[in-house]
Amino acid sequence: MDRKALALDLHHRGFNCAQAAFAALTEGSDRIDRRTAVRTAACFGGGMRCGEVCGAVTGALMAIGIERGFDDPADADAKAYAAAQARAFHAEFRRRNGSLVCRELLGEDPNAPGAVDRLKAAGTMPRVCDGAISDAVDIAENLPV
Repeated sequence: MDRKALALDLHHRGFNCAQAAFAALTEGSDRIDRRTAVRTAACFGGGMRCGEVCGAVTGALMAIGIERGFDDPADADAKAYAAAQARAFHAEFRRRNGSLVCRELLGEDPNAPGAVDRLKAAGTMPRVCDGAISDAVDIAENLPV
């Protein structure tokens, strides 16, 4: 199963957008297992549970950090590389979706009372979230090295 399909499958099985993107993008990694990935990303869905940065974005950025981040704070080149990867991801996600912010993408804060039910009933959440997850995985997989 490709990573985009895996991410959508995870999301449809009940994992949030951050969990789906992060777990799919780190699938098969020797640095993190799926259980740890979904637990790590659990609080990032719904724009960090406050309608802010889309969980698919945060999940993808965590995965980019696992693969392309730095672990030596004195390594200026590695820091600059990681920052450039994040900026490139942000720019492409924003180009495709118009925003990085969950409540802007959905048109409503999903954490407001009754919002998830309204967004699901209108078909907004499945359409927007599946698109954001697909885009986040695609962009992360195709960032230039």
